[in-house]
Amino acid sequence: MGGQPIKAILTDIEGTTSSIDFVHETLFPYARARIRDWLRANAHQDEVHIQLDAVEQLVGCDLSLAEAADVLEQWIDEDRKATPLKALQGMIWAEGYAQGELQGHVYPDTPAALHRWHGDGLALYVYSSGSVTAQKLIFGHTAHGDLTPLFTDYFDTRVGGKREVASYRAIVEAVGCAPEEILFLSDVGAELDAARDAGLQTCQVVRDGKTQAAPGHRQVATLAEIKL
Repeated sequence: MGGQPIKAILTDIEGTTSSIDFVHETLFPYARARIRDWLRANAHQDEVHIQLDAVEQLVGCDLSLAEAADVLEQWIDEDRKATPLKALQGMIWAEGYAQGELQGHVYPDTPAALHRWHGDGLALYVYSSGSVTAQKLIFGHTAHGDLTPLFTDYFDTRVGGKREVASYRAIVEAVGCAPEEILFLSDVGAELDAARDAGLQTCQVVRDGKTQAAPGHRQVATLAEIKL
């Protein structure tokens, strides 16, 4: 990478470290199939109640439990980046991982790259539209073991949308490096553009032939190809 030496790496998950198909074909259907019964069984829990209140705030009216389930199922179908949905999905997935019904997917080159960067003294961070809980579950339950000790911190939509420059400025402040000392990895051009506009170095990961190349950003096919 050109420019300032890199001190920290901020990485996306879907399409970057992990397969988009895993999220859309395994995680989303798993949560959708269970969310209605799961809400009936867990609505009394404080954290669940907080998230249901947040759903009502987003739709602008009071909802019965069945109506809330209708909204959440629709949001899953739409891949809505709604923070309370992500939080509730994370709780459902946590049970799935704990029961051995789910295993977090990472590409084969991901663990080696993370271990190499961590060993080189780089601080590693995750920024995903999935909740921090869901991020930790994916990296904590992989076929390559628990990768969460390699990361310094995690960011989700609570810091802002991934296509908003302000989100990356907030992350820079939290990380404590100069923006040009942080390398952001993603498969999505609009996210890379926002990160670049915030002063970060960027690299697009183009996997599986499903990613549209983003002009103005370095591109690699695997994390192993990234030279710092």
